[in-house]
Formats: sequence, C-alpha cells, structure tokens
Amino acid sequence: MQKDPGSGGTSTPTAATPRLRRRKGSNEAPPEVEKSNGDNLLINDRNKYKSFLIRAYSTVWMIGGFTFIIYMGHLYIWAMVVVIQIFMAKELFNLLRRASEDRRLPGFRLLNWHFFFTAMLFVYGRILSQRLVNTVASDKVLYKLVSRFIKYHMVTCYFLYIAGFMWFILTLKKKMYKYQFGQFAWTHMILIVVFTQSSFTVANIFEGIFWFLLPASLIIINDIAAYIFGFFFGKTPLIKLSPKKTWEGFIGASVATIISAFFLANVLGRFQWLTCPRKDLSTGWLHCDPGPLFKPESFALPVWFPEWFPRREISILPVQWHAVCLGLFASIIAPFGGFFASGFKRAFNIKDFGDSIPGHGGITDRMDCQMVMAVFAYIYHQSFVVPQNLSLEMIIDQILMNLTFEEQRALYTKLGQIIVDRPLRES
Repeated sequence: MQKDPGSGGTSTPTAATPRLRRRKGSNEAPPEVEKSNGDNLLINDRNKYKSFLIRAYSTVWMIGGFTFIIYMGHLYIWAMVVVIQIFMAKELFNLLRRASEDRRLPGFRLLNWHFFFTAMLFVYGRILSQRLVNTVASDKVLYKLVSRFIKYHMVTCYFLYIAGFMWFILTLKKKMYKYQFGQFAWTHMILIVVFTQSSFTVANIFEGIFWFLLPASLIIINDIAAYIFGFFFGKTPLIKLSPKKTWEGFIGASVATIISAFFLANVLGRFQWLTCPRKDLSTGWLHCDPGPLFKPESFALPVWFPEWFPRREISILPVQWHAVCLGLFASIIAPFGGFFASGFKRAFNIKDFGDSIPGHGGITDRMDCQMVMAVFAYIYHQSFVVPQNLSLEMIIDQILMNLTFEEQRALYTKLGQIIVDRPLRES
C-alpha cells in the first residue's frame, strides 16, 4: 500500500505505464488505443495546432509548386508525374524490404528498378509515341530514328523484361527463396498500381490540362476541406480504419468540393492553354477552337430570384455540369482510396508510407485518392465528353496520330486520285 501525501491516508498501488518506443528512422506506428471522438473537438486538443501549422505550411508550398508546373505546360506536368512515380515506387519497395536479407543479395534492389524503368519505357512509349513522331516530323534524321524506335519498341521492352526475369532466376539463393519470390510478386504489384493510374493521368494531360487539373484540384480541395471541417467541427467517427476522420469532415468536404467544382470549371475553362489538347511534345503556347463545352451559354435567372442581385442572367460553360459529376465522385467515392490506404498501412503497422512531406507523410499518402480519381476522370471523359460520332477533325487527328509521314503522303495521293476520278465515273 502507498501512502497518499495529500490526505495522510493510503492509496491503492498503481501499475507503471509502459513507454512506447519506435525504432530510429522507422515509420512504424506505435500501437494506439482507439478513442472515439465523442464530444471532444480536435480544436480543443492544443497538441494538434503544431501539426496543423506544419501541414498548412507544407500545403502552401505544394500548391505553389504545383501551380508553377501547370503554368510551364504539358511536358513539365508529365515530368512531375514521373518524379511522383519514382517516389511512390521507392516508398512501396521499402515496405517489405529487410536489410539483413538484402545484404545477402547484392544487386537485388537494382533488379526492382530495372523492372520499374522497363515498365515506364513500355507505358510511355505506347502513349507518347505518335506525339514524338509529330514533334520530329520536320527533321528527316530524327524522324527515321524515332520511327525505328517505335517499330521495335515492344520487342525492346519485352527483351528488357526477359533480361530482368533471367537476372532474378540466376540470383536465387538457398534459404532465401521465399523472400525473393515475395519481393518479385510485390514488385509486379507495385508496377501495376503505379503505372495503371499514371497512364490514365498522362492521357488526361495531353487531352487538355483541364482534364488533369480539375480532377486533381478537386481531390486537393476535398482533402483540405475534410481536414478543416474535421478539425473544427468533427465529433462523430466516420470509419474505424481512420479513427481521426469524422462524418462532419466528410459531409462538409463533400459540399465544399461539389460547389468548388462548379465554379472552378468556369474559371479554368476560359483558358485555351488549359483546354486545348497537345498533339506533340513541344512547349509552345496552344491556340485552338475550344469546342462547344467551353463556350459560355446565358441562362435567365428565375423570377423568384432576389431583386438585389445585379444580373438577370448568368453565363455558364456546359463543362461545368460535367465538373459537378467529377465533384460528386471526388467527394464521395475517391476518399475510399484513402480508406484503402489506411487499411493497408494498418496491415503493415506503419503510420505513413514515408516522411518526404512534413505533416503529410510520404508521396503515396497524398496520391491514394488521386489514383482513383485519375482513372475515373479518363473513363468519364472518353465516355461522356468525347463525341461518339466521328467528325472531320477527329478523323484528321487519327490520321496524324496513327500514320507515319510516308503513309500520310500516300493517303493524300490516293484521296486526290479518288476525287479526280469520281467526276469521270459519274459522267
């Protein structure tokens, strides 16, 4: 029994509270006792203010850098996507890495990156090959080199992969089979996850920066709004996978994202730099016919609308209605990418995928919802935005994108001959 110095009596013995330890340099999460938010607002937790300020500071820098890259154009955005892919792959490779086993397998880490860059060459070679041809069409030497590269692109990638496959087989060591085959499977899963979404992202970029920027911005807006609404008003837990996420943050962010989508599309849709598709890999300014989606239409306000409002009609871009659909997905469905990542991190007992972004974790922590959104944005654009019936411009674009310069000249000659012969046949 312990004596209570304040009362002169005795008190029951108290158990010593064990101290939680973390390995130095590790992102392993210490075990937490899950607490429901109940009536406690995060705003009342003074320790959260430091995290809030760090997160806000990092967010400002990221938004500033993102805005600058958008201004620079398509190629720089693509380069940003490549850098993000490399960081994501590095963070995911490290999840199952064991230093003791790697020391016994010299060069095994290099094999992962061999598969990574082979997949990058394959994916981007298929997506950007014809745009590369359009870029060098005026230079005969470069045109021949690029044409030769495109012709043998698939077989080159195949033999690079086979080389990596043989490398893997030749490095197998006794008592290390399970670890090596686990790493082999894990590497391929990472390549599928990273390059599937990135291929859709790059396709969105070259269809027009608008179709990349709007979906990405909506995810950023939803993430910031969910954090702010949850910080100041969050009481009701949303999902057990993420105890800090609340219904108040989820609902508030959904409303803010949908409203932002409608008005943000009106702003972004008025810049040809953002709406014009890029047919080559140059960096010059773009000028094009924006199409009916980006041409404003006037709508008369209803009679019951307040008289103090200065206008009786408003100007709306048709693309704003599509933006609302993207906003709905970004606020209701895309967050499940974050929930999936939360469950994934719990399975590996880690707090974050990395620590490259102060207050946010790793690059992968910021890309979980973006991956889901990029795929949906591309599918939505191809299904509901791109005209299903072929127009003259679409046919010409297909000719320029899929035929070599010699084939285009042959087609031009053949069409000319058909047009010349037609009046003779009709007469």
